[in-house]
Amino acid sequence: MTERQPAEGRREKDRPWLMRTYAGHSTAEASNELYRRNLAKGQTGLSVAFDLPTQTGYDSDHILARGEVGRVGVPIAHVGDMRRLFQDIPLEQMNTSMTINATAMWLLALYQVVAEEQGADITKLQGTTQNDIVKEYLSRGTHVFPPGPSLRLTTDMIAYTVSHLPKWNPINICSYHLQEAGATPVQEIAYAMSTAIAVLDAVRDSGQVPQERMGDVVGRISFFVNAGVRFIEEMCKMRAFGRIWDQVTRERYGIENPKHRRFRYGVQVNSLGLTEAQPENNVQRIVLEMLAVTLSKDARARAVQLPAWNEALGLPRPWDQQWSLRIQQVLAYESDLLEYEDIFEGSKVIEAKVDGLVEASLAEMDRIEEMGGAMAAVESGYLKSQLVASHAERRGRIESGQEKIVGVNIFEGTEPNPLTADLDTAIQTVDPAVEARVIEALQRWRDSRYQPPFNHPRPCKALERLKEAARGTENLMEATLECARAGATTGEWAGALREVFGEFRAPTGVSSAPVAVPVEEGSTLALVRRKVDLTAKDLGVGKLRFLVGKPGLDGHSNGAEQIAVRARDAGFEVVYQGIRLTPEQIVDAALAEDVHAVGLSILSGSHAQLVPDVLERLRVAGATDIPVIAGGIIPNGDAEQLREAGVAAVFTPKDFDITGIIGRIVDEIRKANKLDPLEVPA
Repeated sequence: MTERQPAEGRREKDRPWLMRTYAGHSTAEASNELYRRNLAKGQTGLSVAFDLPTQTGYDSDHILARGEVGRVGVPIAHVGDMRRLFQDIPLEQMNTSMTINATAMWLLALYQVVAEEQGADITKLQGTTQNDIVKEYLSRGTHVFPPGPSLRLTTDMIAYTVSHLPKWNPINICSYHLQEAGATPVQEIAYAMSTAIAVLDAVRDSGQVPQERMGDVVGRISFFVNAGVRFIEEMCKMRAFGRIWDQVTRERYGIENPKHRRFRYGVQVNSLGLTEAQPENNVQRIVLEMLAVTLSKDARARAVQLPAWNEALGLPRPWDQQWSLRIQQVLAYESDLLEYEDIFEGSKVIEAKVDGLVEASLAEMDRIEEMGGAMAAVESGYLKSQLVASHAERRGRIESGQEKIVGVNIFEGTEPNPLTADLDTAIQTVDPAVEARVIEALQRWRDSRYQPPFNHPRPCKALERLKEAARGTENLMEATLECARAGATTGEWAGALREVFGEFRAPTGVSSAPVAVPVEEGSTLALVRRKVDLTAKDLGVGKLRFLVGKPGLDGHSNGAEQIAVRARDAGFEVVYQGIRLTPEQIVDAALAEDVHAVGLSILSGSHAQLVPDVLERLRVAGATDIPVIAGGIIPNGDAEQLREAGVAAVFTPKDFDITGIIGRIVDEIRKANKLDPLEVPA
């Protein structure tokens, strides 16, 4: 047989994009095993998920870390953990993405130290640290320090990598979570570009990088974007992103080299649109969202990572992650996509859509510039309130049926699903005993880091040196590397900087969000408002008071914000203090504000420990008449256990009718106060 020849006119195929799976859980050892298995399956890069204590600068034994250790990522407390995470993985040959922001400098320092121990040439290290703190204030909630010091950490890291790690992307401007928080395509573009401008202005004005090397800075900045199911609009969004980035870098920063001005981006496709109802439909959603960022050669992603079909149910198993990887591989290796130039070039429809997105995005960027830039717009609460409002409008469209979601508000009938027949095996679970083992190992490290075989110097001097540098103006990376080499822990490094910089509680955006669902006569919301008013009257109070709480370190506040906004619009007085509270703080606030119900929102999996703690504290305080409602990604078995423990109601992503949820909360308040049910439908 003769070898098959290429068809006439067929061009050489483009190289596929970098294929990653966002992964990490339990311990460094377990995650290392997972990484080596994924690389053996054909994955071409690593994408490290860190647990919430690591992301927010706490050691595993901190009070706020309880229930969060190893759940949404891997706990990394010191250089020993980083060694184990990458054992037998040659970092000089790897392309590693690290989803880390407030503590990005610390994790990069640990990574560099481990690479040095492997004998790697650090100038060859390739990868990305997300390091975008603005979106943490707006959506993800793992910020630690105020905007000013946070921007300094970012600036220092960029300046350091340009000189010492020239192949490393020190920042990944991340609009992904903006879309998850409700951003429209225009908001996603405008807020991400405004963040990039704030960062580039800071680097330029710091004097650490000479003007002639600003091209190197721009050339190493990458973006991490979201792709939703409206894949034509999303593909046009990517073309608009590229056009605006080229314009900004050329006109504002004088970057002449077109290679430096190239819009370089990676993608995690949309998780907001994944449904708990009929979760098998998520597979086709993921495929459509991937097409948005791969079909167009001129706007094709450099790296793609896909969620798993069951992420709305819980933590995906290795098989689920493999399925998502295979989706990419089929497109790249079986289809003819990579054999063609840009297939949308010259399309009038596409050009018109891109032009509209560019015009609207530039107008919003100008508005932010007039406010003093992205950091000022964060501190004023403008950006957050805009996102909360956009998300509320989207939820309203879904509830009214204007925006249709298959299996949720249309075509809800379904055959039995064999994939979820046994829900306990349809998702990965983290052994609760892992936390105790991690804490024990951390305490062992603290006790033995100065002894053989580690022989680290005592970290006290390094931490004092870090604080001294933070009080001054020098670049903080060298002092951070010194802490890493001294065996300091994540909590010690962040604690030292907290002493100097303080902490920051970001605006919630709830009080300033406009009404998203009109209270028209006869509408469901109007009926719920009547229930609220009648119940307040029956209890002899002016208004029902409802506390929305985010216990632990889970910063995904979108659901909590939407519940708070709708409860406000239904006539409740809402107490919402934002994220990162201990059960003790939540109960203290509930008692101080004399609330009639407490709603707890947790998406990180720590509900099994934190919700019963709140219940027990209320019981000890004699406040058993305050019903506790739980919401989040809560598997069926866990939901049953919470109800048995005394939780009045449990809501998960399948419960999309927020107004209906508010009505249920009123019912639970009446039941707890031994009031007769109201004959008012809701």
